[in-house]
Amino acid sequence: MRKYINLIKKFIPGFVISVYHFALSFIGALYCGFPGKRIKVIGITGTNGKSTVVGMTSQILKEAGYKVASSSSIVFKIGEMEEENKMKMTMPGGLILQKFLKKAVSEKCDYAIIEVTSEGIKQHRHRFINFDVVAITNLTPEHIEAHKGFENYKKAKGELFNASKNIHIINSDDDHKDYFLGFKAKKIITYGIKSGDLKAEDIKLFPNGSTFKVNQEEFKLKLLCEFNIYNALAAIAIGLSQGVSINTCREGLSKVEQIAGRMEEVVDNVFVDYAFTPNALEKVYSFLKPKEGKLICVLGSCGGGRDKWKRPVLGKIADTYGDIVIVTNEDPYDEDPMEIINQVAEGSPKAEKILDRREAIKKALQLKEEKDVVVITGKGCEPWICVEHGKKIPWDDREVIKSIYNLLKNDK
Repeated sequence: MRKYINLIKKFIPGFVISVYHFALSFIGALYCGFPGKRIKVIGITGTNGKSTVVGMTSQILKEAGYKVASSSSIVFKIGEMEEENKMKMTMPGGLILQKFLKKAVSEKCDYAIIEVTSEGIKQHRHRFINFDVVAITNLTPEHIEAHKGFENYKKAKGELFNASKNIHIINSDDDHKDYFLGFKAKKIITYGIKSGDLKAEDIKLFPNGSTFKVNQEEFKLKLLCEFNIYNALAAIAIGLSQGVSINTCREGLSKVEQIAGRMEEVVDNVFVDYAFTPNALEKVYSFLKPKEGKLICVLGSCGGGRDKWKRPVLGKIADTYGDIVIVTNEDPYDEDPMEIINQVAEGSPKAEKILDRREAIKKALQLKEEKDVVVITGKGCEPWICVEHGKKIPWDDREVIKSIYNLLKNDK
């Protein structure tokens, strides 16, 4: 079905599709009474780290005494109510997003935090929402084919900053910072490890988290890897922009537990991560590669015509860092899953190809020895495998890992 829809779209002028999505967003906002203008809204965009920053920012604002609603690729939250995001859509379509904001307003939330995607911006889902703050985590190549080039992808992200003139939060260590600094705003706050208004210093990384200092105040994170320090800095900058004290930011971040499907250790030295971009994958592998023992990589790549260019690149990264590489099925949609696997494996001469994702995970756990680390990427905590004709197969990498791990343990 998806391939037929994509085929039809090729014959419809781009401006017609754009007008159609704009109209949907307007109708959704009108139907819901323009809720995005009746609540403080914070938008988080970027290539990687958006969901984590949404979660961190929510915790900081909650620590400050505010009632918070948030929408991310992982979960929808309104106050203490939460619902898993099972849509396979990070930024929901106009009416769904507007209904979410309407609910946040009716529940008397002080803030709504929205994970904003380039595709959502392209489809005008950010329209008719007054963003009090917009923040960008980082920018690396992604959705290149959907946007017909990296520059268009960057411009789509820039549209959020162009439409929001109040407070801009920008990663000053990112290669594309100057582009985002070029947009006018009442206030701009930069952050980073190398530079920025908010700069992390005295960084220490541990197997169970990290510590760092901002303005001589020490922060402790339970999350792994340096990139989560960048995510924390973005959240701190947002908090400070809203008058939250740095002490409250510190207390809030100290309570942030494991973000589902992000560098999540499921069983002993077996991790899942959502990493689906080359940049994110390399960061995950470089951090988790053990000093002793082997790194066992299980990966695939998304179908549906999405960014075919990166498939062999992902394979090459796995080949560089991994001692054992297993390429498997992920979300093929209407593509031939074996063809996707072959394209990923082009980058890894050592790769073993296993079509069945469950069998691939089982093989990795069977090969794992005491000091080895297994990393299963691409899906994180996603609840489906998306196959042809729009079908979704219930799935959770974490539950599959636990099931196989227990069976293997009982067989010993």
